[in-house]
Amino acid sequence: MTRIDMARTNKLGYAAVLGMEAYSSKSVEKRLYELIKLRASILNGCGFCVDMHATAGAKHGIPQRTLHAVGAWQHAKNLFEPKEIAALALTDAITELGPDTVTDEIWDAAAEHFGDGELGGIVMAICTINVWNRIAIATQMQPPVDARHPIV
Repeated sequence: MTRIDMARTNKLGYAAVLGMEAYSSKSVEKRLYELIKLRASILNGCGFCVDMHATAGAKHGIPQRTLHAVGAWQHAKNLFEPKEIAALALTDAITELGPDTVTDEIWDAAAEHFGDGELGGIVMAICTINVWNRIAIATQMQPPVDARHPIV
């Protein structure tokens, strides 16, 4: 069965998520924003968003080694700044919600690197990419295939 195009069928709801995206993208430094979006997308198994944010990260100058390491950042901490490690840990905790996920330890580690406004922006960014992941997965969005990236 063909899935719906949320931008067409649910314009007001889609616009609300675009508003979250606009706010988040202005509230978090670009490199960190792309790392957060890539990490949450990996955790959620959203192939469309993983492709999008790995590609965007490369366009914004994030080294390929760093982009590849996002999937296992806990074992490649030398490729990330301390504030990025704190943000990735917070991304993991908020994305994989449970009774003991957003612990004081994780929150305090992030708060050491970010002021309240920055931390709020990061939380909004994490929440926003989780919404996008769920939309993309529910509607079965696929990464685009083009001449530079043919199906092998």
